[in-house]
Amino acid sequence: MSRCAAIQMASSPNVSANLLEAEKLIAEAVKAGAKLVALPENFALMGDHELDKIKAKEVDGSGPIQSFLATVAKKYGVWVVGGTIPIAGNASNKVRAACLIYNDQGERVARYDKVHLFDVNVPGSNDVYRESDSIEPGTEPLVIDTPFGRVGIAVCYDLRFPEFFRNMGMDILIIPSAFTAETGAAHWELLLRARAVENLCYVIAPNQGGFHLNGRKTFGHSMIIDPWGVVLDCYKTGGGFVSAEIDLERLEKVRSAFPALNHRRFFCE
Repeated sequence: MSRCAAIQMASSPNVSANLLEAEKLIAEAVKAGAKLVALPENFALMGDHELDKIKAKEVDGSGPIQSFLATVAKKYGVWVVGGTIPIAGNASNKVRAACLIYNDQGERVARYDKVHLFDVNVPGSNDVYRESDSIEPGTEPLVIDTPFGRVGIAVCYDLRFPEFFRNMGMDILIIPSAFTAETGAAHWELLLRARAVENLCYVIAPNQGGFHLNGRKTFGHSMIIDPWGVVLDCYKTGGGFVSAEIDLERLEKVRSAFPALNHRRFFCE
């Protein structure tokens, strides 16, 4: 078994302050026994405006946020799933929302670019989001082999597309997020538990949680869920973390006793 953690933040427009907070929480999670920690979406920057991320974008492989992730992974001897950071895309006026994964030696081992972009008028509120104004979508899912099992990566709005996950063959789904207060209250736990049950996998879900200086409110409730849909730990609001043991032996027992993954049938239109 390996203990994994999901970090919750209420990030601000100040990158330096956010990185200090992130390191503090990573250190606390490692002290509690975590061997892998996952940061939320936009952990390093929740700007005053959607286009602020373009000003803070980094070239792939170089930049202060990427250096931070590599440094803390090596310093604390922990695998780090780096939420999302703005990486330069093909268009000069857009970025990729990139989730970078570092091993416990501080080496980058994988990158996932958010595929589904949140272009939504949130029902019951005046909130309007148009991520496609500043973000280029990724085109490929990501699954990697790690010491903790086979890990699939997705980001926030990806969670609403169950077909996206069906062929990943993952033991653990890690999904850094920044769910709004309204959509989170309605659907966050429901969707996370559904993805765990459908795919018979653990789900590690670090979320933004609290009031942000840009006026936005995010839902929080970062959680870790087992393959039977049981919430193992949950942190409601503000900065903090959740942690739980990932037990691959139990995972295999659940899959053997309830072989739904072997019963899948796919039909082409």
